[in-house]
Amino acid sequence: MAKSGNRDACKILAKQLVQLRKQKNRTYAVSSKVTSMSTQTKMMNSQMKMAGAMSTTAKTMQAVNKKMDPQKTLKTMQEFHKENMKMGMTEEMINDTLDEMFEESGDEEESQDIVNQVLDEIGIEISGKMVRAPAAGKSLPGASSSKQATISDDEIERQLRALGVD
Repeated sequence: MAKSGNRDACKILAKQLVQLRKQKNRTYAVSSKVTSMSTQTKMMNSQMKMAGAMSTTAKTMQAVNKKMDPQKTLKTMQEFHKENMKMGMTEEMINDTLDEMFEESGDEEESQDIVNQVLDEIGIEISGKMVRAPAAGKSLPGASSSKQATISDDEIERQLRALGVD
């Protein structure tokens, strides 16, 4: 058109091109503003849900605090500790009794006889060397078996009754 001399038409087309570019820039700006508003709306919605959840949690915590008595909880924990200690003592006494029963059965002597028999068969003389070796448990402090041997069944039953175990 400019070659044909239609200058007015060129001016009009140039103005329209400039306006189109401005319109394009404005569309981009409006689009980014709409996206920003959408993001803000989503964020506000999330915040509202979080506030609702916190409100529900606070109400639940209040209800639990009203129903939970700290003194009662403390008493329950103390009773649990006491019963747990009783159970531990009972278990220890039972284990001690079982240990005493198995120690008196002669298992150690029998196993020593078997070891000596095996060693005799393969030709190793240890009986002379074993006399000089210290016996297990006799040289240890507090390992006196006389105290354990004096505990009778009646004494064990008395201790169990004292613990409240029938």
